[in-house]
Amino acid sequence: MTKTIAFQGTFGANSDMACRAVYPQAKTLPCISFDDAFLAVQEGRADTAMIPVENSVAGRVADVHRLLPKGGLHIVGEHYQPIEHHLLVIKGAKLEDIKTVESHVQALAQCHTWLRDHKIRPIVHPDTAAAAEQMVKRGDKSVGAIASTLAAELYGLDSVATNIADAPNNTTRFLILARELKRASPDDDTITTLIFRVRSVPAALYKALGGFATNGVNITKLESYLVDGSFTAAQFYVDVEAHPESRAMRLAMEELAFFAQEVTILGVYPAHPFRRLRPDGTNPANPPLLGSRK
Repeated sequence: MTKTIAFQGTFGANSDMACRAVYPQAKTLPCISFDDAFLAVQEGRADTAMIPVENSVAGRVADVHRLLPKGGLHIVGEHYQPIEHHLLVIKGAKLEDIKTVESHVQALAQCHTWLRDHKIRPIVHPDTAAAAEQMVKRGDKSVGAIASTLAAELYGLDSVATNIADAPNNTTRFLILARELKRASPDDDTITTLIFRVRSVPAALYKALGGFATNGVNITKLESYLVDGSFTAAQFYVDVEAHPESRAMRLAMEELAFFAQEVTILGVYPAHPFRRLRPDGTNPANPPLLGSRK
């Protein structure tokens, strides 16, 4: 049972909101960096960590890919968090007063067009909620922050613009990490995350992944990273919709092992219901998870 969950950022960050959505009874532990969040779990100060890996607008979250292979933690779950960015201001300020806005680089990227259209200059800050907190201390009506409604509540700010991301249904995917390996049941809808390396030779990746295609295993995510400071070898991160104990996955892994090296499974965990959403963002079995854009 998760009693404490670590996240990167300050109280009120979107990662904090994701923690509270998944574990409403748990204590959330803010950490300065992703490295510190990993370390909190490794040292036992937290039971799990909530780590963002990609956003539907801004793409991959930097730094995380280098931590997952060597972080000593296991992926035990995933969570898709709807992200609603607000332009927060100090009491008495109005939208037309704002000349600059501070927030995390991901949040700024997700609101790039809106900021440009409103002639507001973006300034990168390490954390969304921390930007909001520091804005209160400065008391400058010309400076805003892009952050969550939770940050507005915690730090006594007003929202003068709601859901300002450039695309509707802005969503961030998080991975839930723990010290102990905990695998999903073969009977559940399962995601398996693994990493491997291939040599820089013609068709190496094609051959390594061929077994997934021939055995009908769906790959939902494939990313490559240079390793060891070299341009001659790459490490691949893969998410597939299958359990390692299924016959199709066993055959695919056998073929992968023949053409790849250093194959490591990072986690086998239940697929989040978000994956079953219709293209319009609604779930056939449940009410909409994502709010419409305002």
